[in-house]
Amino acid sequence: MFQKTFKNIDDVLWKEAGCTTELDYTEQTSWMLFLKYLDDLEQERAMEAELVGKPYEYLLDEDHRWAKWAAPKNADGSFDHDNALTGDDLILYVNQELFPYLQGFKQRATSPETIEYKVGEIFGEIKNRFQSGYSLRDALELMDQLRFRSQKEKHELSHLYEAKIKNMGNAGRNGGEYYTPRPLIRAMIRVVDPNIGERIYDGACGSAGFLCEAHDYMRANDLTTEQLDILQTRTFYGKEKKSLAYIIGIMNMILHGIDAPHIIHANTLAENLADIQDKDRFDVILANPPFGGKERKEIQQNFPIKTGETAFLFLQHFIKSLKAGGRGAIVIKNTFLSNSDNASKALRQELLESCNLHTILDCPGGTFIGAGVKTVVLFFEKGSSTQRVWYYQLDPGRNMGKTNPLNDTDLAEFIELQKTFADSPKSWSADVDAIDQKTFDLSVKNPDCGEEITHRSPREIMEEIAALDAESAEVLSKIKALL
Repeated sequence: MFQKTFKNIDDVLWKEAGCTTELDYTEQTSWMLFLKYLDDLEQERAMEAELVGKPYEYLLDEDHRWAKWAAPKNADGSFDHDNALTGDDLILYVNQELFPYLQGFKQRATSPETIEYKVGEIFGEIKNRFQSGYSLRDALELMDQLRFRSQKEKHELSHLYEAKIKNMGNAGRNGGEYYTPRPLIRAMIRVVDPNIGERIYDGACGSAGFLCEAHDYMRANDLTTEQLDILQTRTFYGKEKKSLAYIIGIMNMILHGIDAPHIIHANTLAENLADIQDKDRFDVILANPPFGGKERKEIQQNFPIKTGETAFLFLQHFIKSLKAGGRGAIVIKNTFLSNSDNASKALRQELLESCNLHTILDCPGGTFIGAGVKTVVLFFEKGSSTQRVWYYQLDPGRNMGKTNPLNDTDLAEFIELQKTFADSPKSWSADVDAIDQKTFDLSVKNPDCGEEITHRSPREIMEEIAALDAESAEVLSKIKALL
């Protein structure tokens, strides 16, 4: 229904000088899509109010509504080209009047949980990258063809938007940090099995893939009106530091049926762990926190185990943020299992002693397109110490990449065997008593595979060659100096 419209919008963006990457395409599509969604939402609420004889107070004033500046119409419903801003006039209006007006909603909102606050937050962070008002006019007219009136329409738009996020993740550079393969997310959710009434949290939510997939999983059953309200208003919570990811996450959740998402634009790691109270804790945590990053000393002071590794700080945050009996599923670099530094050893000990780390899923290289690192998924339950760990080594039997990504079938055996922690050629268990109590090394090898040969990635090999070349050059320069 809307696929051709999305493609035509992309064609307009591709020709626009101010948009040069997939990230730009998604960003610009997001703010226009959000305003079109907001207009449809207000029209729907106004009609509902009229049916019951009540007045409706619009969020946006008349001069800044979609129908006034983006898509003015004649009395017969046809597009009013005579009154539609275009060219330089449109760019000036958007940059100097519309965006400042929308930014002001953040100050006027009564709570960060309101849609008013989200409007102000989004337009306080995002920029209009269109340089040509004629291109922007074309994009707006195409955007006006999209509708959010029915659940079917929202469902299709959510799929198209997910495809856009996936393309952004596959585009290289830093786009991959916004996208976790959906088959992996769905497998994690099926193992954790969230239920209506439980609060679900992702403190590094990016494009909100975990929260959206969890919503679809829980929405699949027939729900009562009360259960739907709980799912809509009191189930999904997230935090995101980066502006673009925050905006994409908000839009993604809206398209999945959450009108006012509980996503906060903040650095999760700036919160002191000692300040987290029972009321702040969650039943389920699903996340793929960023790894490889380094946090400043003042951020590290918020954590009992000091480390600059971002992912290790997030893992401490997640353990602390779980309720007793709460379940977590966290993606992390596979080196976490065996790193010999003090922080890694202390964190593994904390995880084993405060939680039941019942499952470790070992993912192959290529699971995350363009990431260049191997990962594992940790499944744990807070409140009792670990006695036994079940391992599963995911092996799809092929090299994965952009043209051959992870799929749901690849993970079907893992999901089935995990229910009973069954042994197989790809799965095995290890008692915690057998783990070295000094290092808490968790990198237990598959007993059925004999000696494991580790194949380094081409990037690792090239980096080592470059380091050796630099070392050789330094030695040669010293020899030359002596001569």
